[in-house]
Amino acid sequence: MPIYVYEVILPEEPDEDGEMPEPQVFEVMQSMSDEPLTKHPTSGLPVRRVITAPSIMGQYSDHKMSQSVKDDKKLDQLGLTKYVKAGGGYYEKRSGAGPDVISGNDV
Repeated sequence: MPIYVYEVILPEEPDEDGEMPEPQVFEVMQSMSDEPLTKHPTSGLPVRRVITAPSIMGQYSDHKMSQSVKDDKKLDQLGLTKYVKAGGGYYEKRSGAGPDVISGNDV
């Protein structure tokens, strides 16, 4: 089931101190067929659903891609070369074909 983000609808006037109140944001796991909430589950204050970017945890998600880039053996099997900054403008090869060391001046 998807997780939906809601925020409490606050009055648009400042409080006694002249500060604008911060809206309370919370998450609710709901079925896609459920109606959106109109009131906060505990306080009863009016709420609205917030549109957010979906979180996709598939083969090409940021999480999976960052794991595959860390695996030097896998990069080597895919025919990719990985260089890591060694300092002083030099980069050392960690996987793949190519020179063992390159410098920023080589580019």
